[in-house]
Amino acid sequence: MVEAVETMDGWCCLHDLRKVDWEKWKNASETERTEALTQFQELLKEWELVEEKKEGSHALYQAIGHKGDVLFMILRPTFAQVAEVETALNKTKLAEYFIQTHSYTSIVELAKYRPENGVDPETLPETQARLKPILPKWEYICFYPMSRKREGDNNWYTLEKGARSKLLYEHSLTGRKYAGKVQQIITGSIGLDRFEWGVTLFAHDALQFKKIVYEMRFDEVTALYGEFEQFYIGHHLPKEQLATFLHV
Repeated sequence: MVEAVETMDGWCCLHDLRKVDWEKWKNASETERTEALTQFQELLKEWELVEEKKEGSHALYQAIGHKGDVLFMILRPTFAQVAEVETALNKTKLAEYFIQTHSYTSIVELAKYRPENGVDPETLPETQARLKPILPKWEYICFYPMSRKREGDNNWYTLEKGARSKLLYEHSLTGRKYAGKVQQIITGSIGLDRFEWGVTLFAHDALQFKKIVYEMRFDEVTALYGEFEQFYIGHHLPKEQLATFLHV
């Protein structure tokens, strides 16, 4: 039998994409809009306190295109806590003007393909920092779900572990070219959502998303075994700019 890879799992993750019902928002009174915005900013402050304690993280971006207007990325130690965050968001007055268009559930994941010097990588502080990351508040975010093919000769799950390890290592060399330009977080979603992984990229220049994904398409692991869903792009939306974003 082909050996399955062991994963190291960290914080639970929710990507939540929502449209603003602009007509309903415009028809609300100025008092209602102010109350909704103030309450929502208080919720963001609560999230910031959680992040300061390193008990979770979050990111808020203005989505670009027809797929949504705002994109939330939430990290918490358990799915119960993720559900609490989602429920608290849904209970806000501002959520009355949101329409959820997409969500994705996963867990921050690293694979144990290449142990070094007999040391369990999961015990290393740098590994724990990657499994429980504080999300960067860089200018742009790109999120896309993906899977590995299981078709004919191009069946990822029939490859021996060593072959998979080699292909992924070569793939990582491409990613290293973008160090400092693109920051990547991989989340596993097998058994949790439709696709098998979620890939979240952060960059100060959105053009880097196009460059890294395009170059990686030529890596054998992607060319033969990659399947992708839609891509979701956003521009950073600090809470200080929410009033401007929602101004009508």
